[in-house]
Amino acid sequence: MAHGDLTIDLRQMILAIETAVSFVGMNDVNHGKRVGYIASQLGYQLGFSDEDIQFVFDLGLIHDCGVSTEQMHSNLVNHFDWTDANIHCEIGWNLLKNFAPLAAFATPIYYHHTPWRQLMDTNISRRDGRMANLIFLSDRIDVMAASHYEKDILLAREEISRSINTYGGSYFDMDLVDAFNTVEKSEAFWISLEDRHVSRYVWNMGQVESNSPLTLDQLRQLSLIMSYIVDQKSPFTAEHSVLVASLAAYIGRTFGLSERQCEKIEIAGLLHDLGKLHTPDNILAKPAPLTAVERSIMNQHSYETYEILRHIKGLGEVAEWAAYHHEGLNGVGYPFHPAATQLSTEARIIAVADVFQALVQDRPYRQGMSQEEALGILIDMARYGKLDQQIVDHIQHHIEGCFRIASGQERDERLSYKELFPAKTGQRPS
Repeated sequence: MAHGDLTIDLRQMILAIETAVSFVGMNDVNHGKRVGYIASQLGYQLGFSDEDIQFVFDLGLIHDCGVSTEQMHSNLVNHFDWTDANIHCEIGWNLLKNFAPLAAFATPIYYHHTPWRQLMDTNISRRDGRMANLIFLSDRIDVMAASHYEKDILLAREEISRSINTYGGSYFDMDLVDAFNTVEKSEAFWISLEDRHVSRYVWNMGQVESNSPLTLDQLRQLSLIMSYIVDQKSPFTAEHSVLVASLAAYIGRTFGLSERQCEKIEIAGLLHDLGKLHTPDNILAKPAPLTAVERSIMNQHSYETYEILRHIKGLGEVAEWAAYHHEGLNGVGYPFHPAATQLSTEARIIAVADVFQALVQDRPYRQGMSQEEALGILIDMARYGKLDQQIVDHIQHHIEGCFRIASGQERDERLSYKELFPAKTGQRPS
């Protein structure tokens, strides 16, 4: 395999997507885990094969990969049948449909809020329809139960069951509802959904490798999908991750690093802001400088990035490069304060690329800066020991190329969200 020591199992990345997307729920970070668990338990009751149980479990984990904002998450959990639920279904389908390792999940995700009766009028396969409806049912069971976990779930289950049964035959396939009626009689089913138990269950499932190692190209494509989810959280960060990745790789190549290192830098650049999914929308989009409290919340995001990535076996140093993008060589930064000797050249490059791109991009409270203004700030930061002097000097010598990439004037087609969302609209699974 071309990528040598960077061997990433697909299951590990599925778990990372679930962790990242679940952050959007802010105070409820286990929805995907619970949906996967519920769906897998109903699958056992329905006599699914081990392969199909694993499929629907993974589908439950990533079914909401099209959700980036708190507002969308809130509407999905507060309304049984939200009018605009289809938006995140279409986004999820678009994200996965051309990514071979996860393409089988795309059609069920597209239809996972489509009532059973409407599903019968589509041309999708019986298996896709059943998987989609099973996720819809599992999702709505969890939404009804969410406020009762850790409190009175064993008392609330009767009302939840009654409510679900009123939708049988219209919203949900009655075979699936019948399976739920059997499974829900067990107290263990409901208790297992509480945070401490469902997290352990998912961790155990995560130990079962999919034996589907990703190629370097696939890892970059999946990282692009994940960066899209992050960048959609705010209109002011619409392409931040892809532009940081492109700029960091350009700096690496012109700095003399090997192509392999530059490809890994690119992946770290795409993933560096994953933790921002746990930053409140109103802070990211605030049209003014942040208060001390808001800044302290914002400054948690790079640690959250590390928490998502460090559990992916094989990612190793790439997780550190991504998480260290706000660390200073002088010890001033966050969140780990490593010694300068612990900050690799790759991590230093990503830190400089992140600052430069953010400066030239429009933000809620200011216009993007000119290359001269942005370079002046980099030079000051290097003088104070925050950024690597050698890399800032390097940017100064390549300022035209760096500015064109950072501002989006020059693009690497491999790192483009247009690849995920072609201009044609109104598409649907055929």
